[in-house]
Amino acid sequence: MEYQIILASGSPRRKELLELIGVEFKIITSNKEEVITSTNPEEVVKELSMMKAEDVAEGVTGPAIILGADTVVAHGGRILGKPKDKDDAFRMIRSFADEDHYVYTGVCIIKKEADGSVKKISFAEGTKVTVYPMSDEEIERYVASGEPMDKAGAYAIQGLFAPYIKGIEGDYYNIVGFPIAGIYQRLKNEGIYL
Repeated sequence: MEYQIILASGSPRRKELLELIGVEFKIITSNKEEVITSTNPEEVVKELSMMKAEDVAEGVTGPAIILGADTVVAHGGRILGKPKDKDDAFRMIRSFADEDHYVYTGVCIIKKEADGSVKKISFAEGTKVTVYPMSDEEIERYVASGEPMDKAGAYAIQGLFAPYIKGIEGDYYNIVGFPIAGIYQRLKNEGIYL
């Protein structure tokens, strides 16, 4: 059976990753207000990705695969979302420079059949990231580029922040915001090949 693939995200990075592996898909974004009930990063991203996917799925008739995702950066027991302003971005980066932090992406896959039946698959992927020491001048220069302003944790590993990444443990694409291998493998288990 042919499933329509729908990305429930306006993220240009997620769009690029699906295009990278040759998937044909539509983008339908959720406008639902994000409300979280947990402080555990893995639970938070699973909740938010499910909210987005369920919101979009309501307006879609099957057969369809709806992919919702949400990414956060966690350091020292705190979730670092998108920075409010340049000072906030500076503080975030200063907090994890020369240390490890984790990037968590929650994914909700909703498989909608033509008969209206629905199956949900939800998971979170975590990747450890180690950052080199950074001077205040390096952080200020990076923040001034504007790149961190719409990124969880105030940086893009695939962008201008690349020279400061000492190492990672786990899925690189998870840090970009879409653990594409984990998504592919779970869909494959359902007999669906992207």
